[in-house]
Amino acid sequence: MNRRDFLSSTAAVSAALAFPLGKSKWRAFARSAAATGGWRSFEVTTHVEVLKPSGTTRVWVPAALVSETPYQKTLANTFDAPGGTATLVERAADALGIIAAEFPAGVPPIVTVTSRIATRNYAVDLSTARGGKSEHRATLEHFLRPTELLPTDGIVKTTAAAITRAARTDVDKARAIYEWIVDHTFRNPRTRGCGLGDIRFMLETGDLGGKCADLNALYVGLARAAGLPARDVYGIRVAKSQLGYQSLGAASEKVTKAQHCRAEVYLDGFGWAPVDPADVRKVVLEEPPGNRPLDDEMVQQARARLFGSWEMNWMAYNFAHDVALPGSQGEPVPFLMYPQAETTDGRLDSLDPDTFRYEITAQETTSQPEPSPKQ
Repeated sequence: MNRRDFLSSTAAVSAALAFPLGKSKWRAFARSAAATGGWRSFEVTTHVEVLKPSGTTRVWVPAALVSETPYQKTLANTFDAPGGTATLVERAADALGIIAAEFPAGVPPIVTVTSRIATRNYAVDLSTARGGKSEHRATLEHFLRPTELLPTDGIVKTTAAAITRAARTDVDKARAIYEWIVDHTFRNPRTRGCGLGDIRFMLETGDLGGKCADLNALYVGLARAAGLPARDVYGIRVAKSQLGYQSLGAASEKVTKAQHCRAEVYLDGFGWAPVDPADVRKVVLEEPPGNRPLDDEMVQQARARLFGSWEMNWMAYNFAHDVALPGSQGEPVPFLMYPQAETTDGRLDSLDPDTFRYEITAQETTSQPEPSPKQ
């Protein structure tokens, strides 16, 4: 079996986000965002049921980001596990929150997690350094480290060095890696889930196809190997795109299969900058009529916009790799973007609906958060 089958600044709106929209539609979008400070509120509910429990059954569900960012505020993570016990376990370094539930034999394992969040479109002007407070050294070191599937030596390091050889600044390095990913990878619709993110395997085999957890992990690994702190941001799409992309939004309130991993790179003088080369490749493959060439106008617009900005019709879960599930008897998971479960028979396949069923819904709400003093 193939190993891949296993598993500016904080502006509310920015002209960089406007490419697919006509001028009149963009002005209406900008006025709407400005009227509420750019914040939109969502309620995301994950309902999990283990259909074939055996003995003690454990369930783990990712919570919405447990730290505040310029693009997301998590207002609450609430949960219910009738007949079982549940708790929120946090790993602060990765803004990771896990709802960990346990059910004794004979109790139907059912967990419901509700996350209330506020998001706003996010763009960083990479043309001029804005200065300001730098990130803590320990944080930057954390996002430079190798992980199980994101090594920073060997072929990853030599590839990163070749890509960035002509770069004069960190911004140039970050952009060179981004452009290389867009030019050399492709979205593979046959990849299971969002992919695995085994970047050494990708580079050694030359198989540069996959989905977001592959392509954006490749960006993160190459950036770290080039000396740039970078991190995957695991999350889920929660609404349609307001910027004209059918492929880059949720089709309905049912978002069970709308998981999406993004990436950020830290640039001195700019802070954390959003990037998403995987979504450029999604536009190439899926934006109607499909199979667009790289020189297609909408692809070029997405390519320009997704180096430095995100449309926040999406909820972030965490930045974590190599996640040890609390109380689990199994191996750590590469990342936590899907619900997980385990019985006395072992770890369940979170993508197998016959033994492990879950549904995720997202609704936009009318409440708006008050900006915090540091925003």
